Amino acid sequence: MLSLSLAAEAQKIQPKTSPTPAMGPSLVQTADSELNSKLMARAMPYRVIYPGDYFSRRKRYYPVIYLLHGLSGHFDNWTNKTKLTDYAKNYGVLIVMPEGENGWYTDGISSGNDRYESYIIRELIPEIDKKFRTVTDRKHRFIGGLSMGGYGSIKFGLKYPQMFALVGSFSGALGAADWTEKEIGTKGAIAESILKVYGAAGTQTRKENDIFQMIRDLTDEQRKNLPYFYLGCGTEDFLIQNNLDFVKLLREKKVPHEFRELPGQHDWVFWDAQIQEFLRLSEKFLK
Repeated sequence: MLSLSLAAEAQKIQPKTSPTPAMGPSLVQTADSELNSKLMARAMPYRVIYPGDYFSRRKRYYPVIYLLHGLSGHFDNWTNKTKLTDYAKNYGVLIVMPEGENGWYTDGISSGNDRYESYIIRELIPEIDKKFRTVTDRKHRFIGGLSMGGYGSIKFGLKYPQMFALVGSFSGALGAADWTEKEIGTKGAIAESILKVYGAAGTQTRKENDIFQMIRDLTDEQRKNLPYFYLGCGTEDFLIQNNLDFVKLLREKKVPHEFRELPGQHDWVFWDAQIQEFLRLSEKFLK
């Protein structure tokens, strides 16, 4: 049984805060907004980090990085628990952090309005491109996330390769769609969320969201159109073997990627370091 304790996993409207114009390229600002989602039947919050010169007189259009949080986390985790706002000063990108609750960035098996995948792909991304000055092509849109968000990011890259050029997973919970009571038990945040979203073993929802199976089923033509995948996981992380197994599959299928196996645990120290790596990699993709 996996040791699955995740401590600290962590319409158009105006921002709740009204940013004042930045005074120079090194300054960045954050603002929180909500999207009144029809798919989710509720208001979904998200946080934005603006590039330093966004409010200057020179109107530019910007690449976008979407950052996904982990299980038991929220949209504000990335800025509250890392120095992302400081790191963003060196990069001319708009950073968007959606709320994913404990939904595994998946349209859950249960009836209702927990359609996290459809919400992000069909509502949030179009909203961001409409509301902010973004470059809307694939080359200028990236996505990354930690743990549950790492799984979600890779899944989006595989299912919607036409939308993303670069995908990042930090300590990704990559086997989520295949985990059953045997691996995770029946109690606790992970077990409860997995069973609620995917149902029991063998459901169609599990099959449609199993990123291992997506890689196995790739055709040569599909592989050519995939985004570039970045993965990082700590050697002391309980998910390290899960990541090693997935990377082995990427190699077998010749999927363009890089993997960083580094000292570290499943914690914000590791994710703070990883977001710096991902920002540097995104800059290379924009050159």
